[in-house]
Amino acid sequence: MKILAFAGSNSSVSINKKLITYISTYFSEATIEILDLNDYEMPIYKSDREKNDGIPQLAFAFTEKIDSADLLLVSLAEHNGAYSTAFKNIFDWVSRIPNRKPFGEKNMFLTATSPGARGGMNVLEIAKNRFPYSGATVLETFSLPSFNDNFSAEKGITLEEKKNELEEKIQKIKRTINY
Repeated sequence: MKILAFAGSNSSVSINKKLITYISTYFSEATIEILDLNDYEMPIYKSDREKNDGIPQLAFAFTEKIDSADLLLVSLAEHNGAYSTAFKNIFDWVSRIPNRKPFGEKNMFLTATSPGARGGMNVLEIAKNRFPYSGATVLETFSLPSFNDNFSAEKGITLEEKKNELEEKIQKIKRTINY
């Protein structure tokens, strides 16, 4: 089984990348690739640019990664209540590729975290409702509030209630996909 994991952030110190990297350790028997959105930086999408220059090769490269995976692990950063610009731009370009949905009809574990008490719940709700129309089967969602208080680089999630919730959801996903 191949798993593709990425954070919807281009921050070099992304807490969502830390979270999704941690979550990926629960799938130790799989081949895991963790993407960095900085490797897929493209001009800001606009229809005039697409008409004049076409779809950037990096958009196709991103979809090739998605298409090669059996499961997507995605943790979204919340910027002003929605997707980060870095993620949204990739999403916009990928959505313009003809004859495919951005997430390639893949199963997805959708997560979010933030330094605040809501843990990225706004962006998580937006994505949970939007991504199925874009070819994702969202198997589960998970939010970790107050990242800096509830996560340790050495221990992972330190809030027992949230750690137990995560582990239950991962077990459910593993049963669903026959992992």
